[in-house]
Amino acid sequence: MKISIPKERRPHERRVAATPETVKKFVAMGIDVAVEAGAGEASRITDHAYEEAGARIVSDLSSLLCDADLVLKVQRPLMAGEEGPNELSLMKRGALLVAMLAPYADPEALKQYASADITAMALEFVPRITRAQSMDVLSSQSNLAGYRAVLEAVNVYDRVMPMMMTAAGTVAPARVMVLGAGVAGLQAIATARRLGAVVCATDVRPASKEQVESLGGKFVMVESEETANAETAGGYAKEMSEDYKRRQAKLVADTLKKQDIAICTALIPGRKAPILINDEMVHSMRPGSVIVDLAAEQGGNCSLTKPGEVVEINGVTIVGYFNIPSRISADASALYAKNILNYVTPLIDIENKQLKINWDDEIVSASTLTRDGQVVHSAFQTK
Repeated sequence: MKISIPKERRPHERRVAATPETVKKFVAMGIDVAVEAGAGEASRITDHAYEEAGARIVSDLSSLLCDADLVLKVQRPLMAGEEGPNELSLMKRGALLVAMLAPYADPEALKQYASADITAMALEFVPRITRAQSMDVLSSQSNLAGYRAVLEAVNVYDRVMPMMMTAAGTVAPARVMVLGAGVAGLQAIATARRLGAVVCATDVRPASKEQVESLGGKFVMVESEETANAETAGGYAKEMSEDYKRRQAKLVADTLKKQDIAICTALIPGRKAPILINDEMVHSMRPGSVIVDLAAEQGGNCSLTKPGEVVEINGVTIVGYFNIPSRISADASALYAKNILNYVTPLIDIENKQLKINWDDEIVSASTLTRDGQVVHSAFQTK
């Protein structure tokens, strides 16, 4: 059995799907592991480190992929019409592809996986159940994104975060508002608190209140009957009614006027990111304030976010970087690689050194997009 790890080629992507630590564990199972030359460079992993772990370094992408039984990636492979080599066409028929495939962003890609007879498994669809916690790439990457978001804000904020009492006078602490108290939001709260800021946060899920307050933040939310059912069984936020959005927007607007930094983290799977900070709110913020929008790739939580850019509007700096976890690629790769190892290991018959997949397992069935030349995920099947 052969596992191949190609270099990531999509823009803004610096992570890699395997580390020497996870390679060593695959090799210990008796599996042949091949890594493309330079795959780990952006994550500070040398080819020599992979070789010491037991991997083969392959320079030619076609040779790497043509006989791989299992291809591990961070993002979906490049295809015809995209800049770069057609990675999908280089994979052998029947190969298993495991990555964050972003099917909502490109649902047509599923038809191409099926046509190429690739079994495609999307790690972001792993269900949020206890047994799958060690496989949860969304949580591991969002956690780092929340941390990094605060550092990105500090980088462009021209004041200090903590209160400072000096002989020349006292400097007030920065006031930080976090919009969306999921995994990224909670880490942003914790990081801002560690830096000495006064923090408040908002979320549509009432269950978030206790979590926010346990981290030392103040919870800001319009409470109603609707908020009692604002969370899906999978732990994600639901789309709220227009009336609720209007009332919540007013509360956020009144709170935002007093803040120095806003961290936006609200995402809804398969949907455009909800607008939480509109033009008027941006203009109400004090000059020198900062907004970091983690939802930039899905349109942004701020109406004035320029995806991929840092802009200043009316004295307010709006940071809309793509792929924030990739900006701390070394640790992001380490956590992602462990997630993928934990996901893949149950799919391998170690005794016979071959894939042996239980298609009825709820983790497998929830994350499999294509199989046997067909699109099998219910969310993407056409009637």
